[in-house]
Amino acid sequence: MNPPRHTQVAVVGAGPAGLLLALLLRRSGVDCVVLESRDRSYVEQRQRAGILEQSTVDTLRRAGAAARLDREGLPHDGIELRFGVRRHRIDFPALTGGRRVWVYAQTEVVKDLVALQLQEGGPLLFEAPVRAVTGAAADADHCTVHYLHRGQETTLTCDYVVGCDGHHGVVRRAAPQGARSVHERTFPYSWLGILAEAPPCYDELVYAHSERGFALASMRSPAVSRLYLQVPNGTEPDAWPHERIWEELDARFGADRTWRLNRGPITRKSVLPMRSSVTEPMRFGRVLLAGDAAHIVPPTGAKGLNLAASDVTVLARAFVHLYETGSAQLLDSYSDTCLRRVWRAEHFSHFMTTTLHIAPGQSSFDTRLQLSQLDRIATSPHAAAELAENYTGLPTGP
Repeated sequence: MNPPRHTQVAVVGAGPAGLLLALLLRRSGVDCVVLESRDRSYVEQRQRAGILEQSTVDTLRRAGAAARLDREGLPHDGIELRFGVRRHRIDFPALTGGRRVWVYAQTEVVKDLVALQLQEGGPLLFEAPVRAVTGAAADADHCTVHYLHRGQETTLTCDYVVGCDGHHGVVRRAAPQGARSVHERTFPYSWLGILAEAPPCYDELVYAHSERGFALASMRSPAVSRLYLQVPNGTEPDAWPHERIWEELDARFGADRTWRLNRGPITRKSVLPMRSSVTEPMRFGRVLLAGDAAHIVPPTGAKGLNLAASDVTVLARAFVHLYETGSAQLLDSYSDTCLRRVWRAEHFSHFMTTTLHIAPGQSSFDTRLQLSQLDRIATSPHAAAELAENYTGLPTGP
């Protein structure tokens, strides 16, 4: 089959942002093509976030992409905070009027969306790396995407291009020189993450503040644990033998020495740097950014995938409004609308990160401030509600 030559919206990147945008557009009658530089196997195995906000689940359900999520996803009604020798549960539904989150890995979201895209005939081209995007100027009447298809230079003309190809993607660099501002912060620690064939011994996520460093107990399924340790930047995964990982996890979670994790074979280890980044604006003429192409958050607040879903929900609504009415009002306000939520999520993720981690050389004064903040959350319904509302997700859109 010959590659398409023209479309209304070209979507670059077949991660959850690009695939969900394509699904929302297709269901509303807007023509689009998705281009992905990697092969299908790689895309479906990229390990990323595993927590879905209520609004993300609602969007997937409305789009007809939540059948397996509803069968296999794990709904969670809270998280547990551990600090000192204390354990405190945050009850999401009680504090937010009924909202909750779901544990459902990004790999599974992507598999579901890829299957729908291919099943319903929407053009999705794997191994089609984009080389350049032209036509980003405000007065351009169309864009052109230059990419490789089966080793041949190919072009795709379109009304708009949406970059869902990540922080280092091609689309982000298509903005005219000086047209964008980038705000960034790098944190002085990383996460060592593992997947283990061990049933979680906890029902909900556990966030632990320890003098030894932060730890997080999550899960992928009732039989697979997903666990994280704060480690120094530059750490190599092989520097942590399996036994050392288990011992350190037990030490950080079990400050009162009464709690131990279930152990099992560790099937994957990786180190994840912690950083924040926001690109403003998220639109440059006919080129728009969504998801990681526009913003990065540290994973402590579980916001990355959910921000991407929020972006494309707003963007799909704007494109549908444009093609149905001829009005660009919603498209013109896309960047401002999304950035309000982005900066709120950045603030929450920064708060969770700096409250729970021990920075190199941190003073006892700063540690006591952290413990005071955690005590405030544990003793004040208002402080607990603020955390719960941000964790389960703020409203999408204006």
